[in-house]
Amino acid sequence: MNRARHPGFFARFLHTRAIHRLFRRMAMLESLAGTSISREMPDVLGKTLTEAARAEPADVLRSLASHADGLTEPEARAALRRCGPNEVEHEKPLPWWQHLWHCYRNPFNLLLTVLAAISWATDDIKAATVITAMVVLSTGLRFWQESRSHEAADKLKSMVSSTATVLRRAQGDAPAAGQATGASAAGPRRIEVPIRRLVPGEVLVLSAGDMIPADLRLLSAKDLFVGQSAMTGESMPVEKFPAQRDAKTINPLELDNILFMGTNVVSGSATAVVLATGKQTYFGALAQRVSSTDRSPTSFQTGVNRVSWLLIRFMAIMVPLVLLLNGFTKGDWLQAMLFALSIAVGMTPEMLPMIVTSTLARGAVFLSRKKVIVKRLDAIQNFGAMDVLCTDKTGTLTQDRIVLAQHPDAWGNESAQVLKMAYLNSYYQTGLKNLLDVAVLKHADVHREMNVAQDYAMVDEMPFDFRRRRMSVVVAERDQRHLLVCKGAVEEVLAACTQVQRATASEPLTPELLARQQSLTGALNAQGLRVVAVAVRELPPEKTDYGVADESALTLVGYVAFLDPPKETTAPALAALASHGITVKILTGDNEAVTAKICHDVGLAPGKVLLGSDIEALDDARLAAVAETTTVFAKLTPAHKERIVRLLKGNGHVVGYLGDGINDAAALHVADIGISVDTAVDIAKEAADIILLEKNLMVLDQGVLEGRRTFVNMLKYIRMTASSNFGNVLSVLLASAFIPFLPMLPMHLLVQNLLYDVSQAAIPFDNVDEELVTRPLHWQPAAIGRFMLFFGPVSSVFDLALFALMWFGFGASSIAQQTLFQSGWFVFGVLTQTLVVHLLRTPRMPFVQSRAAPPLLVMTLVIAAAGVFLPMGPLAPYFKLQALPPLYFVWLVVLLCGYAALTQVMKTWYGRRFGWL
Repeated sequence: MNRARHPGFFARFLHTRAIHRLFRRMAMLESLAGTSISREMPDVLGKTLTEAARAEPADVLRSLASHADGLTEPEARAALRRCGPNEVEHEKPLPWWQHLWHCYRNPFNLLLTVLAAISWATDDIKAATVITAMVVLSTGLRFWQESRSHEAADKLKSMVSSTATVLRRAQGDAPAAGQATGASAAGPRRIEVPIRRLVPGEVLVLSAGDMIPADLRLLSAKDLFVGQSAMTGESMPVEKFPAQRDAKTINPLELDNILFMGTNVVSGSATAVVLATGKQTYFGALAQRVSSTDRSPTSFQTGVNRVSWLLIRFMAIMVPLVLLLNGFTKGDWLQAMLFALSIAVGMTPEMLPMIVTSTLARGAVFLSRKKVIVKRLDAIQNFGAMDVLCTDKTGTLTQDRIVLAQHPDAWGNESAQVLKMAYLNSYYQTGLKNLLDVAVLKHADVHREMNVAQDYAMVDEMPFDFRRRRMSVVVAERDQRHLLVCKGAVEEVLAACTQVQRATASEPLTPELLARQQSLTGALNAQGLRVVAVAVRELPPEKTDYGVADESALTLVGYVAFLDPPKETTAPALAALASHGITVKILTGDNEAVTAKICHDVGLAPGKVLLGSDIEALDDARLAAVAETTTVFAKLTPAHKERIVRLLKGNGHVVGYLGDGINDAAALHVADIGISVDTAVDIAKEAADIILLEKNLMVLDQGVLEGRRTFVNMLKYIRMTASSNFGNVLSVLLASAFIPFLPMLPMHLLVQNLLYDVSQAAIPFDNVDEELVTRPLHWQPAAIGRFMLFFGPVSSVFDLALFALMWFGFGASSIAQQTLFQSGWFVFGVLTQTLVVHLLRTPRMPFVQSRAAPPLLVMTLVIAAAGVFLPMGPLAPYFKLQALPPLYFVWLVVLLCGYAALTQVMKTWYGRRFGWL
């Protein structure tokens, strides 16, 4: 790798967050695979990796046609031609024209296009223009908003070229006799090679801070710790060895001598041979699953399509009835066809695509102010519909950093002496400080309180090794006594102890006391804490040379326990989500004890934890049932996470997934709404629908509420339009059966429809009653149909009353007086349709208990005034209307008040009987 060669550089990589920042900048993670794979592909790769782990190094090298001294340059070039570059292809963005087509295609846009074409063919240019404008506006707005969001998401990726250090055997070098692995006599050169040019068989040299650029098999290792949190969810580094210790290990992620693309070296050094590159790696297999373009329809897409087809089927029934009834009763089939076409246009909620897109875009703007990038507009409504949120633990609920949580003495009491001794050990060791040392040093300002520089001086050190699993430093206290401070694995430190410190005295480490220590550390481990023992030994000041043999007859001081703590906003965010009807489930690759501890800390009852090994034994039907009642899933592979999310969706839930690692990408992809963070790996950000730019998880609850407001406003338009249109068509059918002329001309219907659509253009900006967003909201076509059947006839009752008034009261009972009749119904229709916007936007009493937003209020008033002006003003002859008598407006007020009163009564009964939403 390109890296600075000094300790300061390496220290920066000890903080896990810093590792993730470098991880995001790796070019190899910038790209994703472009073809889909079967769900079992990682398992096939895992079997291959397991075989490589169990084989001898010489056999692995031989199978790869490689050598311990690496490949020659011609061999590397030939392998590159054969295997291709070490990269997984990016999920290529759609061409602009294809993206535009995806924004356009939906049932209503297609229907409106057909109606516009028919209108144009029948010389109804006005209708064709209006309909076309609606389609262009809705499609263009969606295209513009999504394009902007994708550009913003792309800017989150940091792409810098990276290299790896490989051994290059000189051309012509041949293995000496007996050198089965092919080591050359002259020795190999170390060279830097671009990561994309790595091939199977390359021998890599690894050190602290390096990213793993391919799937590797270790050949040698010294004190090697690897960070796999992005792959497995485990926050603690994993120790790796050249040989596989447990031959029964099946899970490839638990193999001792296999390193995976996308992980990183925390400490130590190693040499390893490349087993697989690019799409053939374990990471590449996961990436291909994410890059699949056949993403299943989300809850929002399915719901909108179902509602669209419900309204289209309704129109397909009613329009022919209007055509046949007017054709047979009036005898003018051409006029009847034009009237039926106008009815079709009037019944079609042509503003639906525009309202949906505008409402979603408004939600995107709201979330952008909360530092949230919305990559797919549909995700906003899915936010509101979400009733199950599955989340990873490491880096999402937790801070993804190690902190010192406790420092008890051997009796379980918090002890400043334990912290002091642990601090001396971490401060004076000269080797690379691991994450635990950094956590101790950062825990408190012990350095200043102890005045280390004046009170202590370094004498000697016994470095850590994996046989002893402990390390010691010897310090001189004010040039008097020497103090050996040992810190390491509990079992190994206890094995070197003979005494236990109690207050200022010591007592022998008896079998009873040893059992007590094992019980104490076991309890700490059960809380999900990583426990390290601390022991001391006083030595005479005249001694200057120390060794491992001096790590004996130690006195146990106590323990230091570490944890990856939850974020400050995790507990309140989970509580807020629960209060709004969302069930939270934890899906993590970490172990069950750590996960249960975090759950307790954030107020989430873990219940019985389901492990990945348990999931393997369950078929889909059984797992789907168990997933309903399980809160915490631990030790999961990426395939497990994807499977759980998919089955929860199959159970009828709208599922969100929050994650930031490689192991989360597949689940993010299959969820109804994938949520990631800006510090996530690129593959996770590619799979996500929404990206959080800040660590504050409270924005999740704010996003849920905004998604529900978005849904309510969309539903307002659909229910208002469907019920109003149904009432109008019902009135037309009844009037057509008894009136010798058309109750309204096609032009009147189109103008009225246009005015009504304009009045509703401000619905995306309307207020939403708080009680309507307290629970998840879903598309229910049957409920919309029921709403339409109950509220549509209410308007028809008053339409018939107006017909009677115009016929008997004002004498509009002949063809000669049809213009008066049509003008009266035109004005009444415009006013009732604008009034219904306020009546049906809320279950409360309009204007009193719930007020519309100012834009909607102003818009409806303007349209109502325009509806009255058209027949009363100079434009009346152009629209084939005429002025109405003053007495008409007196009766108009009476009818409108009656309509409002009956609608309010129906709302109250309907809400009690069926619920408002």
